[in-house]
Amino acid sequence: MKPKVTMIAWNQNDNYVVTAVNNHLLKVWNSSTGQLLHDLVGHADEVFVLETHPFDSRIMLSAGHDGNVFIWDITKGTKTKHYFNMIEGQGHGAVFDCKFSPDGQHFACTDSHGHLLIFGFGCSRPYEKIPDQMFFHTDYRPLIRDSNNYVLDEQTQQAPHLMPPPFLVDVDGNPHPTKYQRLVPGRENCADEHLIPQLGYVATSDGEVVEQVIGQQTVDQDEQGLEPSILDGMIRQLQLEQDQRTAAEQEPASSAPQNGEGTPRRG
Repeated sequence: MKPKVTMIAWNQNDNYVVTAVNNHLLKVWNSSTGQLLHDLVGHADEVFVLETHPFDSRIMLSAGHDGNVFIWDITKGTKTKHYFNMIEGQGHGAVFDCKFSPDGQHFACTDSHGHLLIFGFGCSRPYEKIPDQMFFHTDYRPLIRDSNNYVLDEQTQQAPHLMPPPFLVDVDGNPHPTKYQRLVPGRENCADEHLIPQLGYVATSDGEVVEQVIGQQTVDQDEQGLEPSILDGMIRQLQLEQDQRTAAEQEPASSAPQNGEGTPRRG
């Protein structure tokens, strides 16, 4: 195997540089002299995550496709903490990204199975207030392209950025209670009746028919023609203004009025 560097990171005070190599080793270098100080052994697959601690220059975090997350003391070349991302019934989950909190007391990781892993000091009780499974009901909805090659949501024929805020559902597509729907940006101040999604029956890939969220507006909203949220109305207005500006800029110069007046300005 020809060694290749897959990731590189400086520590907090720039005295050290850590490189991840495709032979699964991490190497710690003196940034001034280029001298190799330590080989950090522990990973069993390639590493694409190296994160330095926000204020402790000794600490470096590494994570990789082997599901391992390590906290290293790079000044000593030793392993401080280790976590293996084992998922019951599915083997390990590759860790794709990690970030420290600004105070350095916590860090969060995302893995290949869609999990958000939160580590740190203190109590986990605040995180128990939210469901374990949270997806937007539009996460896996198919997209199509119109005649201008713009992307549209297949079901509603709308541009994704013009669609109302999505609903929070579990892994099976079942909507969460209204108190969780208010966690979605754009739904914070909605009335309860506007937080109840329309349900319908859809067929899954294996032919099973299940009940899932199919709509984003209530019957009352559809009849009254109301915007599903203030945010959605603002987005529509901004898109309209952008379309008007684009049309004005593309208008041929020969079509300009002869009396010297330009396009009227909006108030």
